[in-house]
Amino acid sequence: MINASENCCLFTAGSANQLKKGPIYSFINQTQYYLELIILLHMAFLLVSAYFLLTHTQGAPVENGALLETLKSQVGLFSNKSEHYSAQVRPPGTSRRIPQTIIIGVRKGGTRALLEMLDIHPNIVVAATEVHFFDWDENYVKGIDWYRSLMPFSYGNQITIEKTPGYFTSPQAPERIHDMNSSIKLLLILRDPTERVISDYTQVYYNRVESHKPVQLFEDIVIKNGALNTKYKAIQRSLYDVHMEKWLKHFSLDQIHIVDGNTLIKDPLPELQKVERFLNLPSRIMSSNFYFNQTKGFYCIRSDGRERCLHESKGRPHPLVNNTVLEQLYSYFREHNAKFYRMVNHSFDWH
Repeated sequence: MINASENCCLFTAGSANQLKKGPIYSFINQTQYYLELIILLHMAFLLVSAYFLLTHTQGAPVENGALLETLKSQVGLFSNKSEHYSAQVRPPGTSRRIPQTIIIGVRKGGTRALLEMLDIHPNIVVAATEVHFFDWDENYVKGIDWYRSLMPFSYGNQITIEKTPGYFTSPQAPERIHDMNSSIKLLLILRDPTERVISDYTQVYYNRVESHKPVQLFEDIVIKNGALNTKYKAIQRSLYDVHMEKWLKHFSLDQIHIVDGNTLIKDPLPELQKVERFLNLPSRIMSSNFYFNQTKGFYCIRSDGRERCLHESKGRPHPLVNNTVLEQLYSYFREHNAKFYRMVNHSFDWH
């Protein structure tokens, strides 16, 4: 039976863009924080003052919040004002750069966990959100400058990394990334394809429940007319050999490092050390950066004096799947897995 916990994506993106380089930069970060706080308090003072001024001089109540919204617009006090200001602060000597490395997938394979773990390294800065530049046409037409504008500020000795799991299965992404940088290094994290299908279903299931939309049982989606529904998108995404073939048309195998997602959640350090070597980075990630959370049942991260684990939306329990259906999935993926192993010259401990 498949393990009920989805442990592939371990950490939140709370510190994705922080530059963690010692006491000088800590001082800069603290100074920036207090400056933002002063500005925020000043704007709040202006808002309150203007509110009392208008209500006292006009003697009219605030109807439907219209007056309040007008005042907020005038003084610039919006809910994301401080976030916008923070995003525009440029530490001296830094710039926004196009990623030198991209985590291209796979969806529900552990991309968030991998990104957050790599963020421990002082020579790595990461984009906090999935950009979907190379797989969504509506973003790609915005151009490379738009893409660059979404990257974090970095120093010359740092590698910028973004991750968008949808890239791996996108027909357009390989060529588009190659056109941007033909020598780029790519990271691909994979897990047992059957586990990935069930995890994919689980995410959609909970999203539909939270949106009060109707849901179907896993078996009712995977099995149609007594046979495996191979057109199910979650199954299509797990055909690693089919997607890998498209990437190898544009990139050599030595440009793509495959991270074993199943191993990463059990013993993170060895997998991360392989990534450090692949990226030609000094070894900086240590065993002390991880601790096993007995309550959650997987590893969490410890860095910069803080501890953090996955967001509540991660690690949701998987459904119990009928053994007959599991065997059908195992059987279907077996040939695809074998072909994939030959493509990458490496075998994995998958069913």
